[in-house]
Amino acid sequence: MTETNEWARMSAADPEHSSRYVARFRGLAADGVDLDGEARLVDAMLARGSRVLDAGCGPGRVGAALHAAGHEVVGVDADPVLVAAAQADHPGPTWQVGDLAELSVPGRFDVVVCAGNVMAFLAPSTRRRVLAGFRAHVVPGGRAVTGFGAERGYPFPEFLDDARAVGWSVDLLLSTWDLQPFTDDADFLVAVLS
Repeated sequence: MTETNEWARMSAADPEHSSRYVARFRGLAADGVDLDGEARLVDAMLARGSRVLDAGCGPGRVGAALHAAGHEVVGVDADPVLVAAAQADHPGPTWQVGDLAELSVPGRFDVVVCAGNVMAFLAPSTRRRVLAGFRAHVVPGGRAVTGFGAERGYPFPEFLDDARAVGWSVDLLLSTWDLQPFTDDADFLVAVLS
């Protein structure tokens, strides 16, 4: 049995948590806030028409932007409320409910993107399994791009050790999705793995 992750605990404690999260991002989009930074970085790494796995897709904003850029996108999230919002708001990609610790999606992908602090919400006992699952779902030469904040219970050095332990190489570390260099005092990590 898989250990319960932080997002599931938060949602169990507050049944409206996921709905508020969806409403927040719908509001930001309606206000014209730029929500596509993660997608722009990932798109720059890909040939047009690439296959993208949006791991922990939430309400679909990253996967939707990558789909609009011409990629084939499959999004997976454990929260059915978030997946329903992605399906309603962003037709085109394939959105499905699934636990990243038990990841099973047909085919392989050119890149796995895992944005939105998803890595920090994982149950500690599943972190390496999730990273290994990402690796199992990429084509030879494929990459994973993750991003999450500091002080969220998953220290950056531990994440990098976990990634290396399951066979990923660290290609690039950034402190923002808009390509600011990573420093020892960075409060956010974007890691490009191959």
